[in-house]
Amino acid sequence: MIYYDHLPLDKDILDALGELKIDYVFQPIFKADGKTLFAREALMRPADMNVMELIEKYNKLGKLHVLEVATFFGAMQAYHLRGYECKICMNSFPSELFTLSEQKAFAEYFGDMNGRGIIEILEYPYISEEAVEAKRIATSRQDLWISIDDFGNGINNMDVVKMYDTKIVKLDRHLISGIDHLPDKQENVKKLIEEFHSQGILVLAEGVEEKEEFECLVDMHIDLFQGYYLGRPM
Repeated sequence: MIYYDHLPLDKDILDALGELKIDYVFQPIFKADGKTLFAREALMRPADMNVMELIEKYNKLGKLHVLEVATFFGAMQAYHLRGYECKICMNSFPSELFTLSEQKAFAEYFGDMNGRGIIEILEYPYISEEAVEAKRIATSRQDLWISIDDFGNGINNMDVVKMYDTKIVKLDRHLISGIDHLPDKQENVKKLIEEFHSQGILVLAEGVEEKEEFECLVDMHIDLFQGYYLGRPM
């Protein structure tokens, strides 16, 4: 279980974080050889409900900011406790941004990320222009990357990619499932790969669950892979 009471945060946010019972697991992201580790994505695991139920609960309460802070401070604690040194990918709501005091506390407690951090923009609930600009500034100052999650699902589309200085686009599972035997999907993904590569953006296939899918996507020159076929969260 992750605890927050020792962190240099304001009392109000510490009290809110203290109500959470969560831990983190990490799912590996591999390069195209399927063996070389590129990064690990931190995934929240609540103790008393599933993560989507927790997000829905806090969204209805207007408290998604609490989960935003919990993710960054909690995932980094778990990352250090496990002794990881690769890039860490942390999920971020497109509606949320740190306060100045939270930015300062994160920098004081965790120090320089040294180019290891990836902020993964989720596909819900809505996009805040203020949050977009704050993340653009933060990534440029701290050598962080922006990744767009679940491209092709929810609000994450080409317009969202262009809003950020995007480094990685993660293709949603529905674009990937069964691609080895579905020519229409192959053609669609090929076009997306060409478009993103022309902009210098890496393409990640998420939800790769079958050997045949992986081999097909390698032949299509996908850059990065994530899914149960290569590695489960742990």
